Amino acid sequence: MTLQPGEGLPTGVTYLPTTPETALWGWLPGADDRPVLTVDSGDVVVVDTVSHEGVLEDQGRDPLAWFGGLGVAEGDVLRDAVALAASSLRPAGHEGGPHVVTGPIAVRGTRPGDVVRVDVLDLQLRAGYGVVSNRHGKGALPGEMPVLPGLVSTFATVDGGEGRIPVPGRDGRGFRFPLRPFLGLTGVAAAQRLHSTPPGRHGGNLDVSLLGAGSSLHLTAQVPGGNVYVGDPHYAQGDGEVALTAFEAPLRATLRLRVTPAEQVPEGLRAVLPFGETPDLWVPIGLDEDLGVAMRDCVRRALGFVEAGFDVDRATTMAWMSAAVDFSVSQVVDVVSGVHASIRKADLRELLDERVAAYLRR
Repeated sequence: MTLQPGEGLPTGVTYLPTTPETALWGWLPGADDRPVLTVDSGDVVVVDTVSHEGVLEDQGRDPLAWFGGLGVAEGDVLRDAVALAASSLRPAGHEGGPHVVTGPIAVRGTRPGDVVRVDVLDLQLRAGYGVVSNRHGKGALPGEMPVLPGLVSTFATVDGGEGRIPVPGRDGRGFRFPLRPFLGLTGVAAAQRLHSTPPGRHGGNLDVSLLGAGSSLHLTAQVPGGNVYVGDPHYAQGDGEVALTAFEAPLRATLRLRVTPAEQVPEGLRAVLPFGETPDLWVPIGLDEDLGVAMRDCVRRALGFVEAGFDVDRATTMAWMSAAVDFSVSQVVDVVSGVHASIRKADLRELLDERVAAYLRR
């Protein structure tokens, strides 16, 4: 099931590989980073993303050796991961984050303040394996986990449509769990390069597990062209991502990039960006280094979303949210914690304000 870079692509697609020339390692693009691809609004792009797990320095920066030592055949190690690890893209003493970030992709005519929508049309697994890491005293229990000092990287596989993690000493038995692929990192460029780990209003490393195939992420462009980037592919993640990473493994992502001029988006909606969307849910996102503050931020953004998009007063919305809306911890391990709300679209079917329907129904 290995999808090497560029293999098996439909004829005529716009394709973006991850190479030392099309990626950053540990940093998010800024205004001075030239786009590696330019498209029109509505265009579809296929991106082969690369996971950072198996290529990092603390794993030897040699994916052939590292994965080979875990029983992966040489032909099943991705050539783009090997090329990145061997490149100078990440110099010694690198102070950025771990993530391999592909892009930026400019959308012609995008102005700062316009709303960029990234639609995830499809996600394909590129490999039959990946890694979950608990690294260097980080994660939800720093100083307590991992039990061993340094790095614990747990090898995971795809088996029969599920994920599988073997349990030592249990005679070949292990944990099984559903695969839920998504891109942990999607965003737009800020004025300057940013560390890849903490998310923000530019998007970035949001790690919202709901944003799989069929979802969208709505973001405010901060620089001309918007300059979209993606990375941190996951095969599955529990909300919280408590070990530090999820089931990290490479994906082929088919994305549609759409831009709506700022003047066509109600100001109240622009104020609560970024937010996610699935076929059934609206997903406001709260962010802060303090998890309690992130929760309150998410509640306020959910209130603002309903107030602006559906013309409902805050008191009534608060009562309904308490009865009906789930607030979930996206992750607690990326310096800035995240909380996301799951607002069922069906709950609001009687209330859509025609002032904003033109945007929300696009």
